[in-house]
Amino acid sequence: MIILSNVRAFGLCRYSSAARRPALRLYTTRAHDPLRILFCGSDEFSIASLKALHAYHLKQPERISSIDVVCRPGKKVGRGMKKFREVPIKETASALSLPTHEIDTFTGWTPPMTPHGPINLIIAVSFGLFVPPRILNAAHYGGLNVHPSLLPDFRGPAPLHHTLLAGRSLTGVTLQTLHHKNFDHGVILSQTPKPGIQIPSPESCTVSELLNLVAPKGAQLLVDGINDGLFVPPVKPAGWVPAEGNKDLVHAAKIKPEDRHIDWSNWTMQDITRRSRVIGPLWSRALVPTDISDTSPSFYQKRVILTHVEEVEPPKGSRSFSLVPGLPFANAPHPVGPKKGRALYVYTHDGKVLRIDQMKVEGEAVAEGLRAAIKARMFGDSSFICDGAEFTPFRNPLV
Repeated sequence: MIILSNVRAFGLCRYSSAARRPALRLYTTRAHDPLRILFCGSDEFSIASLKALHAYHLKQPERISSIDVVCRPGKKVGRGMKKFREVPIKETASALSLPTHEIDTFTGWTPPMTPHGPINLIIAVSFGLFVPPRILNAAHYGGLNVHPSLLPDFRGPAPLHHTLLAGRSLTGVTLQTLHHKNFDHGVILSQTPKPGIQIPSPESCTVSELLNLVAPKGAQLLVDGINDGLFVPPVKPAGWVPAEGNKDLVHAAKIKPEDRHIDWSNWTMQDITRRSRVIGPLWSRALVPTDISDTSPSFYQKRVILTHVEEVEPPKGSRSFSLVPGLPFANAPHPVGPKKGRALYVYTHDGKVLRIDQMKVEGEAVAEGLRAAIKARMFGDSSFICDGAEFTPFRNPLV
């Protein structure tokens, strides 16, 4: 017989119907004062953690006495900046009847005094602002963070995007302390055991699908860490240590518009389709004339967004275009006109073909790819015949 002299010290026994015996957790719960939490968050990943934390608070009010939420102010978005978009977590905090504070900087800002005393634990999940040492030092238990990767791999603000961009088939979540100087350099308190969580269909998985996979796991990791008092000093490192000079570690930098700018000289078909799936429609620039009626027209570049593309078999006779990746062409004679069976194509760096089904030319609405190119006068002044097929290319390759 096993006698538990202190249930809180050992955790709850879990009864296995298969083994017919209790399974003891292998760690002890550290004692701590009731937590007065300042939760800093923004998006769906942080919302999952906030909801789980609030549920734990309701069940264990002696462990968590209060939760205050900090978020960024809403912003004007869209064309003309006419729409106002609130940070998603604000609505969740309101629905949970939690006090909410909107700040765009910690400079000059002091955490609120709760009815039970000062804030004693900071939790930042997908927040975006760096919590300064002044705030962390004022909280007795410092700070915690949930990160959707197996740190130190994919440190940075966009781990979900870069996990998919890197073609990884495994992922995980990490609970760490908040570092006083750098993002994602805290002490790892707990994380998904290696090798990690299998990503379903990694070559078709989207960021939202990956988010739905890791958000509840990150929330559970946070609640377990709170329940077990992993934040109580002295904290114990529990993460993996990469080999010195490990080149496989990826920095998950913020996704920028330039990350969607196609590098036709180097990107393969896999690069293009993967980036399009993970970070949205890709773009390039095309050369267009200012006035086609002019005998010597001047030319300038317009941005073109490839809103819908598809990998297809190369049109018969078009192989010579593979020598110039990024040069779009139509399977039509000059002057090009829309007609059934005609389409807009372009070869990638590895000799595969994209059919541009839809395209948005700068200053125009989204349109069928060939029609958009014709309207923008992007085709050259001549066509050629190869293997019995006639083609008309753009004036210049996309850049």
